[in-house]
Amino acid sequence: MRQELHTKLSYLLFNAFLSLFKRIVGMKRIKGFTLIELLVVIAMLLAMLMPALRKAKFAAQAVTCRNNLKQIAMAVTLYAENNKEWLPRNGGRWMHLFMPYLGGPSDQESDFTKIGTYNCPSYPDKRQMLDYVVSSWLDGIDEAKDTKISEWLNPSSKVYLADNEDGPWRKIIESADDLVQAGAFDVWNDYHLPSGNDGLDYFDDSVAENQQARRVAKARHNKSGDINDEDKIGCNYMFIDGHADWISTADSTEKYWRPERM
Repeated sequence: MRQELHTKLSYLLFNAFLSLFKRIVGMKRIKGFTLIELLVVIAMLLAMLMPALRKAKFAAQAVTCRNNLKQIAMAVTLYAENNKEWLPRNGGRWMHLFMPYLGGPSDQESDFTKIGTYNCPSYPDKRQMLDYVVSSWLDGIDEAKDTKISEWLNPSSKVYLADNEDGPWRKIIESADDLVQAGAFDVWNDYHLPSGNDGLDYFDDSVAENQQARRVAKARHNKSGDINDEDKIGCNYMFIDGHADWISTADSTEKYWRPERM
């Protein structure tokens, strides 16, 4: 009801503005109407339209992010076909291995930060050149090694990549040389999930607080302005079967990350 009222009011204000503009164009002087009043009408119109424009912008960014993940999914499939179904699950290797399938060089020493597909337009810090994290979940204690696609049970519900969290504890990758602590870009425990805690105000992945801090974005692409509503906030995920989708923070549990579970 509130959204419908907002839409109707915007429509009425817009029509009023058009009518007023036609009168101004067709007449040299409008009795009883001042420039200040005109500016007030324009300001009111802009105030009504700006939230809708911002919402449209955020929605477009979320779509671009999912399209990026779908392109990476195609690269994942091609890589697996050429490597006997094996997929890399280490936080410091996958971005190099998929480069040839995303229009980049085959040399793994090349700078993967040149691959624009690894960038989500919604990531707050534009210095970050690696906006996704990879699943390396084994048993919630140790990180997994490379895994065959066929070893994932129910691949349509198993995550391979997800939006990388933004925060003072997250490593900023501006060049390939910055990927020193690759472990910060893989997910293998509950505390890495969106429901996990913040880390410290400086990055050092050897510090226990940061090893156990959130790595998957908690509120990257949201369906509500209330960041405390975990059913309406969340991020994008790429699944083993190649599709990409949004999952709420409330629903993002280990069931999506453990290959051996249905």
